[in-house]
Amino acid sequence: MIQVKFRSLKSSRIIREIILDKVGHLQDKFPDLKNSRIQVALAMQNSPRHPGPDVFSVSLNVRNGKYAGVRMEKSASNFYEALATLMDHMLEVLNRKGDRIRVKSRSMARRFMAMAMAQ
Repeated sequence: MIQVKFRSLKSSRIIREIILDKVGHLQDKFPDLKNSRIQVALAMQNSPRHPGPDVFSVSLNVRNGKYAGVRMEKSASNFYEALATLMDHMLEVLNRKGDRIRVKSRSMARRFMAMAMAQ
């Protein structure tokens, strides 16, 4: 389940569809994400006291499942740039998390086999 939250921004159906499409591509590459609760939060920060460009931030948080606890936030002057950067880095983070889980399960299996052979 994918949940999109707009913070300090007006809700936009187009942006919601873009996010669902991008996260859908992540779910296609990592099928274990399909059963996870994913929360995407969008925010725009600007200061009325300090002039300057607005900063858009996009954060993605995986709440449960195999990749539970994976959280990342990226900011940029453009929403689309922030989202693209976030998706690129999420691919790397999810790959590393999957590799770490696979390595741990293999090493546990090897230890179990070594203990069984010793007895």
